[in-house]
Amino acid sequence: MVSEIKVGDKVRLRKAHPCGGYEWEVVRLGADIGLVCLTCGHKVFLSRRDLQRRMKEQFPKGDAAK
Repeated sequence: MVSEIKVGDKVRLRKAHPCGGYEWEVVRLGADIGLVCLTCGHKVFLSRRDLQRRMKEQFPKGDAAK
């Protein structure tokens, strides 16, 4: 099960986005989780299962990502 994820949290994925960014912000929760790349602004939707497999770290809202 994915740890408690909330809108506004930042996550770091294992593989880089083609733009070179690793950090994403959670913008939507539901059956799929909406993410926005913090480097280029690209939006994607991942299933909870895919996010669980791809996520390396989670930064709750308010914590610094770096």
